[in-house]
Amino acid sequence: MKSGGILVVEDEMIVAMGIKLKLEEMGYTVCGIVADGQTAINMASHLKPDLILMDIVLKGNINGIEAAKVIKQKLAPHFIFLTGISDKAILKRVHELKPVGTIMKPFDDSQLRNMIEEALSENQSSSEALDFSDSCALSE
Repeated sequence: MKSGGILVVEDEMIVAMGIKLKLEEMGYTVCGIVADGQTAINMASHLKPDLILMDIVLKGNINGIEAAKVIKQKLAPHFIFLTGISDKAILKRVHELKPVGTIMKPFDDSQLRNMIEEALSENQSSSEALDFSDSCALSE
């Protein structure tokens, strides 16, 4: 099993479950799935994932960009944004957060795998990289 706990933040549960299955087939551990920004903030603080796959449009009052800002200030994990939005102003706001990347839905599995590998290799090369496999077990 490859290291790295991944938190999936996606408000469409069918899409989220599909992403989870793809990630598990690739050998990754999915720490949790959440559908709204506030829960994403709470779960990220609790689970401390290596990587967060974040949708921009979420249920509730906090969108993916706002949730990512809060999470990044507290924990500084890597982000990959998954979105169907192509609005340049919104994508500029995403870019300012310096994610590993942004993938347009529907996405190609190999593109997702490559971005995840990039994010997790940056975690492993960092002296602050931690093994979060224990925290992933909390959500199961």
